[in-house]
Amino acid sequence: MKLTEKTMEQNFVYHGRVLQMHVDKVQLEDGHMSTRECVDHPGGVSVAALTADNRILMVRQFRYPYGEVVLETPAGKLEPGENPLEACKREQQEETGTTAEKYIPLCVLYPSPGYTNEKLHLYACRITAQGNQHLDEDEFLEVERIPLKQAVQMVETGEIPDAKSQVLILRANQLVQDGKL
Repeated sequence: MKLTEKTMEQNFVYHGRVLQMHVDKVQLEDGHMSTRECVDHPGGVSVAALTADNRILMVRQFRYPYGEVVLETPAGKLEPGENPLEACKREQQEETGTTAEKYIPLCVLYPSPGYTNEKLHLYACRITAQGNQHLDEDEFLEVERIPLKQAVQMVETGEIPDAKSQVLILRANQLVQDGKL
């Protein structure tokens, strides 16, 4: 098996501020044709920012697609050509007012590979400075400092359903246990 598909035709059906969507006709490796619905996304970043006493900074904000307030790690989208680490630093400072001197790259996460090409770049850091938030004009959120062990329990009980936040909390906890963060 080659495990490949060949794009035969691409039909863009939506071009938005953040996303574009297309419906493609593809040829499968056995020669049959099929359809793929795809969402193109510029990618994003998120950070597990920890205080000296092992509290993780989380943000609560209303997430329109779910119609509810979601507790998650600070995050944001990449601007075209933006370096993921620089985007991480920017989003952390904008959303929490904090900065760090050293960042640990953890992984690139594919949040939903069945229909989008979005890639999330995940980092961890120890906060070294506190300043003021600089939220986007359409951004409203509350910052919380949650003990890391409590955040791990919240992941385990389903209180934190956001996938990127789950990965960051569990990875940060492991780094702390291993003495690497």
